[in-house]
Amino acid sequence: MDQIAHKFLHINGLKLHIAEIGSESSPAVIFLHGFPEIWYTWRHQMIAVANAGFRAIAPDFRGYGLSDPPAEPEKASFDDFVNDIASIVDSLAISKVFVIAKDFGTMVAYPFVLRYPQKIAGIITLNMAFMPPAAFKSHPLPEGFYVTRWREPGRAEADFSRFDVKTVVRNIYILFSQSEIPIANENEEIMDMVKPLTSLPSWLTDEDLAIYGDLYEKSGFRTALQIPYRSYMSLGYTEEVPKVEAPMMLILGEEDYALKVPGMHEYVKSGEVKKYIPNIETRYVPRGCHFVHEQFPDEVNQLILTFLHANKHLSKV
Repeated sequence: MDQIAHKFLHINGLKLHIAEIGSESSPAVIFLHGFPEIWYTWRHQMIAVANAGFRAIAPDFRGYGLSDPPAEPEKASFDDFVNDIASIVDSLAISKVFVIAKDFGTMVAYPFVLRYPQKIAGIITLNMAFMPPAAFKSHPLPEGFYVTRWREPGRAEADFSRFDVKTVVRNIYILFSQSEIPIANENEEIMDMVKPLTSLPSWLTDEDLAIYGDLYEKSGFRTALQIPYRSYMSLGYTEEVPKVEAPMMLILGEEDYALKVPGMHEYVKSGEVKKYIPNIETRYVPRGCHFVHEQFPDEVNQLILTFLHANKHLSKV
């Protein structure tokens, strides 16, 4: 971990934090985190790709971790995040980049790839497939679904405020590591779904949790609740069937609760996604959960490196 360097870039009026490792002359890979994650979620992958001859870059989104929050977090949008990533790539003088994204980070990655195809060497996403508005319609989930609860202004804030920040992150990691969709009972809050003595997943250490806790202690959850849960996502499609021409890999944990969202697994397995991304390959990790890259880093790293090496020639201008 000591090999990973940290710096701040002045981007779109804010000071954004990035972690990086690898030679500036090597093909670049940018990692986009989800929630409740931060740049640190990619620690295993960053070191692996750097050791394989690539340059790994992992930013904290605005309002997350060590990056400055937007002036008005409740007005932050996915477009802000997409523009930040484009500006980071330009600021680092990277002409072509591989994009690796997880969870809601994929909702930043896809519009970035669509808007700047000339900058893209390839894309890998974890947990979430490409879903334009017309592609996939999820069936309604119960009111206690965590996304529904967190979209309600003030609901998550009141729930989270009963605990210290580290406990909030701990509880979410435990919930999201399970194979069932997190749905609370009518008279239960999301944080109440985790019993106090529940153990952390075996692959997440107390030290890892302390690092996540410290970073969210700094940033809080204001921007995190806005993006992704309360913002309107406008992907800026310019065609009825938007297409990603770059090669892509989708990595899914077989026991990821997200695959149980009604219709999700069918959408992926049917091959419907190939209408939008013709050059996609899907890989499943046995026993993998929503944090498959932290749970089984060796398996995920091997998939990533195979993809990067196969498409390395595309990183050249």
